[in-house]
Amino acid sequence: MDIFDLKEGHDKYAFMEKMVTDSTVTHVLVMCDKAYAEKADARRAGVGTEAQIVSREVYDKVNQTKFIPIACELDDKRNWYLPAFLKSRIGIDFSTPEAVNENWEKLVRLLHGKSLHVKPEVGKPPAFLNDDSVPASPALAKFSALKQAIMSGKPAIGLYRQEFLDACISYADALRIRKQPDDANFGQRVVADCAKLKLVRDHITDWVLLEARLAPNDEFRESLIHLLESLLEVKERPTEVTSWNETWFEAHRVFVYETFLYIVAALMKCGAFSTLREVFSTHYLQPVGAQHGGEGRFEGFDCFWTHSDALQVLAAPGKRLLSPAAELIKRQADRSDLPFSSVMQAELMVLMMALVSPHVSHWYPGTMFYSFNQSFPFFVRASQRKGFQKLAAVTGVESADKLRAAIRIGQQRLGMERWHDFWRLDRDFSTAMNLDKLDTVP
Repeated sequence: MDIFDLKEGHDKYAFMEKMVTDSTVTHVLVMCDKAYAEKADARRAGVGTEAQIVSREVYDKVNQTKFIPIACELDDKRNWYLPAFLKSRIGIDFSTPEAVNENWEKLVRLLHGKSLHVKPEVGKPPAFLNDDSVPASPALAKFSALKQAIMSGKPAIGLYRQEFLDACISYADALRIRKQPDDANFGQRVVADCAKLKLVRDHITDWVLLEARLAPNDEFRESLIHLLESLLEVKERPTEVTSWNETWFEAHRVFVYETFLYIVAALMKCGAFSTLREVFSTHYLQPVGAQHGGEGRFEGFDCFWTHSDALQVLAAPGKRLLSPAAELIKRQADRSDLPFSSVMQAELMVLMMALVSPHVSHWYPGTMFYSFNQSFPFFVRASQRKGFQKLAAVTGVESADKLRAAIRIGQQRLGMERWHDFWRLDRDFSTAMNLDKLDTVP
């Protein structure tokens, strides 16, 4: 404010000009309402003098960012009141209390040179641009709009959410094979398609992390279940395809398996245990054309599991992978917020739920082949009472003894004694789950 620097005897016009031309003054905020705009345009009073000084600077330096219009009032047509010399400039909307709340951070960041949107360095073209059949993902912009709507408390968040999820499914659907592929290089085709689908995996994971951190409500849970059923559709043949081979859809089945694990990992990270419980207890409607079951049939969460013989192309020469799908998931585990250890922990949680859920008939935890000497924090913390209560919220089993008994029954039901490949591990799944120590520490 000029009362601190403009004293009796000073030349006020020289002071105003100094504020405009002084290189140490980085920004000048021009607070514009109707009265200011009218005085500036008419060159009346002190505002008129100020406008003459500022307008000369603005017109002479077209690319300047020093003078920032702050629009404090709207006209009848809901346009900002700005003087003529500022009408072409991008300003900040302070015309309503809501606009002030929404844009205050933008102004503070501008003044301190800490933009919310930092321009990234130009990188290499995405790999999918080499394939003209792959569309660019529209889901990224849809997610940004959803995030902004949630953070600013806008109404109709459900519409933003649905547009985002529809964009994710549409992108995945566009990659489904609809005509005979090249069998000679089919394994590499599956690897390449899985790499393209990883984009959708990350979109969905980002969404779950966002909403699960914000006390997930019923709308979020319903949307998540609906998304999971939509994923079941994209891992089957498109309904318009009447001649096909089941192997054509291996990439999408691995994508759905991988995405399911990331959803579980994200919910565990956020402590959304009631949502996890719903994911595991829901019976999922199978889509038209499903390989097993078919239209009108419901299945447990084991319908998200898959294997892939085509991905044996990932094996070293002369070797054979015990779980090719898990090998690909491991190679694609490039998220710093959910590393591969989190994915393995999520699959261990899925396995535990498969053991205690009578309606689930199968889950072969491929990623656990990589769990040598690995401890899983969620299960280790369940040694304490408060940690076990989180586990109980997921399983629905409130007693550690009852949980151990249910798991033993489940091990027989799933025939785990026949999982000979896991004998190569240096421990069994009970040790990985910290089963004997659950709820033993106050």
